[in-house]
Amino acid sequence: MRILPTRLRPNTRRERGQATTEVVLLLPLFMFFLFAFSKVFAMLVLIQKMEIASYYAARRWQLESHRNVAYEHFDEGQLCKDIEEKAACYLGFSRAECPNTVIQSFLSLDSIKLCPIQRTQVWNIVTLTVRTKPINTPVLKFQTPPLEVTKYVPNRDRPIAFVLPGLQNSP
Repeated sequence: MRILPTRLRPNTRRERGQATTEVVLLLPLFMFFLFAFSKVFAMLVLIQKMEIASYYAARRWQLESHRNVAYEHFDEGQLCKDIEEKAACYLGFSRAECPNTVIQSFLSLDSIKLCPIQRTQVWNIVTLTVRTKPINTPVLKFQTPPLEVTKYVPNRDRPIAFVLPGLQNSP
């Protein structure tokens, strides 16, 4: 018996390969879903980072802001702007101190707003607002709503000692 190469053997079945049309049609669809899932995951990460940045902003405002009206100009100007810049760098906005152009373009970050911080009698209300650029694709077009995180920070006044009425020693 002579052994011939496969291509010269008569009446042999060839193995079928993957159809080119399936690969050509499914690869773009797979890439679209991969990109869409990565964008959704990135948005979830952005929301978690906003929670951390708002906690940082609220805590720093609580510890460094002043109750005295004479220092209110410093708080609203220099302090608030510095806190906003640090939060923007952490979230991925591109600034002079932190060039995050890749992160900003992938997350489609548009603007951040932290100032002014609302002061009340008991609480300071710190609201971090992040806006993203609208989604413009041939299939889908819409503006995402602004993402907001609000923290309530107590004033730095010394708290009044609270004594339960039943625990007082009566003479």
